[in-house]
Amino acid sequence: MDINVRKRAQVQVIQLRGPLRMGPAVDALQETLEEALDNGDTRIVVNLSEVPMVDSSGIGLLIRFLASLKKKGGNIKLAQPSQFAVRTLRLVGVLNLFEVFDNDDAAVDSFV
Repeated sequence: MDINVRKRAQVQVIQLRGPLRMGPAVDALQETLEEALDNGDTRIVVNLSEVPMVDSSGIGLLIRFLASLKKKGGNIKLAQPSQFAVRTLRLVGVLNLFEVFDNDDAAVDSFV
């Protein structure tokens, strides 16, 4: 899992590359999200365009942080999820919890 983090207009944009599944990939994303929270960043966009698969531990992590951020007045929004990611999130019934955007710009702009 390759994780690239950049900040745009007070929003953390996290670009993921590779499968988001139990083990080092989920651990690395958890560390990245915890760091953002520790820095007071509560507005996060996760770009899933280069994530070929997501397993239950990856989904669980996104949902846990979504709940934590909403309690602090923030949100996690998804940008460009791959077809597999959309199918998986829909299959387990959690796609509707997230706002989904066609690109990073639209997701970042939605926080304004």
